[in-house]
Amino acid sequence: MERPNVPKRLFWEFRYEAIDWSIEYAAVIERVIERGTEPEWEELIKFYGREKVINTLKNDTNYLPDEIINDVCKYFKLDPITLKCFIRKN
Repeated sequence: MERPNVPKRLFWEFRYEAIDWSIEYAAVIERVIERGTEPEWEELIKFYGREKVINTLKNDTNYLPDEIINDVCKYFKLDPITLKCFIRKN
């Protein structure tokens, strides 16, 4: 699989065809988690692996809205204090 099956609409300001899905994984994960649906989250997990998605959320994602942080914690069974974006807000 060359890229995750996520919609172009999530990347409106990018040249979708030019995204390097391997190198730009942190931006891709943040964008899909923030603006995508749970089936699109599952697509990230298929493409990158659950561990990489979780590690990115914990260590690289600088911002997520509070509602999405709550959704992420429920979906991935995480404590919010393990997320960089939560720590930065508090």
